[in-house]
Amino acid sequence: MSALGRRSFLAASASAAAAFATVRIARAQSAETITIGTVESVSDTPFYIAQERGYYADAKLNVVFQPFDSGATMIASLGNGQLDAGGGAPSAGLYNGIARGFPIKIVADRGIAAPGYGFVPLVVRKDLVASGKYKTLADLKGLRVAEPAKGSTMAPALVHALAKGGLTYDDVQHPIVPFPEQAIAFKNGSIDAAVMLEPFATEAIRQGVVTRVAGDDTFYPNQQITVLLYGPTLTGKRVEAANRFMVAYLRGLRDYHAALHDGHLRGPGSDAIVAIMEKHFHVSDPSVFREMTPNSCDPSGRPNVASLKDDADTFRKLGFATSAVDIDTVVDLRFVDAAAKTLGAKGR
Repeated sequence: MSALGRRSFLAASASAAAAFATVRIARAQSAETITIGTVESVSDTPFYIAQERGYYADAKLNVVFQPFDSGATMIASLGNGQLDAGGGAPSAGLYNGIARGFPIKIVADRGIAAPGYGFVPLVVRKDLVASGKYKTLADLKGLRVAEPAKGSTMAPALVHALAKGGLTYDDVQHPIVPFPEQAIAFKNGSIDAAVMLEPFATEAIRQGVVTRVAGDDTFYPNQQITVLLYGPTLTGKRVEAANRFMVAYLRGLRDYHAALHDGHLRGPGSDAIVAIMEKHFHVSDPSVFREMTPNSCDPSGRPNVASLKDDADTFRKLGFATSAVDIDTVVDLRFVDAAAKTLGAKGR
């Protein structure tokens, strides 16, 4: 190649590189940013599937994750517009925030206790089971049954479990112990039982400190454990972006659902899903994701409204919810309905 040819070739290459860089910058600039609150629970998995598989990029979105200690702590940030969306439990705190005027909507399913998928099992300290002090649900009377926070979705689940033993919520003690600290509390004998979230439950079983006595799918089947929430930034002026996010989210949710089989993550594509979980969730032994019972979900994205109403009523009866909230006005299904037009309708 002549010197002139080389110069022409280099100039053309530089021009192409510059053009490519310009396209990349333009694409980055055209992506709309959405901030999502997470609680670092395995029910966040569809969020990360959508990220790892480029579903947000396909929707021209730049998603930024902001971790919170619990769903309750993100309510104020969602309500005042600091967060666009979040994944969390439909707790008493959520309904109290809405009653105070926070314009937050439940827009999609994120995790339910479908039959075979008891994601938050009732566990009892192993020595109590071994000694015979605990034999049936009726034996929970007077025991210390831990909950992660007052007014969490574990409260209605516990109410249902206790009812099967002929007990009420007031028949047991309710020490507040966050999920990550419950195994230690079982070890030192400061709690006797808990409705314990996975993978913490399976890790505690592995440590030999608890016995799994019942899945929540048996004492409260199809409870809506966790939901996708939209704040006013998405339900107001950014509806179009909200619809694009829902499409990306449901693609991730459906990939997750497809990987479920026989109460575990052992279905088609589960290896790739578990690899994503291992990347984003820090546990001492990643094999716990194969062993645990994961949450199920509805691939249509539609939440179990009957469960939401039942739990809201329970929160009021227990005194955790200060005001009555009309769940029909809190649930906003227009986004999953719009996504179904793009992705096709798909149910359980």
